[in-house]
Amino acid sequence: MKILKTCLLVTFTFVLSACATAPPQNPENICEIFREHHHWYEGAKDMQDRWGVPIHVPMSMMYQESSFRSDALPPRDYLLGFIPWGRVSTAYGFSQAKTLTWEDYMKDTDNSGADRDDFADAIDFMGWFIAKTQKVNGVSKWDPYNQYLNYHEGWGGFKRKTYAKKSWLLPVANKVKHRAVTYSGQLKTCKDELDSSWLWRVLFY
Repeated sequence: MKILKTCLLVTFTFVLSACATAPPQNPENICEIFREHHHWYEGAKDMQDRWGVPIHVPMSMMYQESSFRSDALPPRDYLLGFIPWGRVSTAYGFSQAKTLTWEDYMKDTDNSGADRDDFADAIDFMGWFIAKTQKVNGVSKWDPYNQYLNYHEGWGGFKRKTYAKKSWLLPVANKVKHRAVTYSGQLKTCKDELDSSWLWRVLFY
């Protein structure tokens, strides 16, 4: 009985670890992110296979949007400047997807059970959005700068160049671009390790 309880405890601990949604300790390094949350890497790979979107692009955008917090919310709105009055938008979760856009994603992908606070669903949403941005506005899936502007302003806003009137937004998009370049270089150094089997990682990393 004691052995059985120990096994159950180990299994329960492993399950909790696998489901952890705590932000990574070192978000500046994509290798460390995926080492800490290996199931995130598996979700990111599935997204890449499904949408043809390079992993470093949505990951750099997600860092900017939520700092990898599963329950991230936009700032509060205030009535008369001091009375809390909801949030400035309906954005929520890892990807900060707005409710209506998330609903479009679920309908378009037939994924009615998707949750914005689930990493695999969130990064798949971003892959869907990035792939659709390429179709709608002709922006390469490998272009984090203009992909982020589409993500922030929406497809119609990007066409109307609404970002041009937001002097603060262009530096943010540039920050996303540089982070994507950094992530891309880092991922090349640890991809083989991340792709290795669970046993191989336990024994040698």
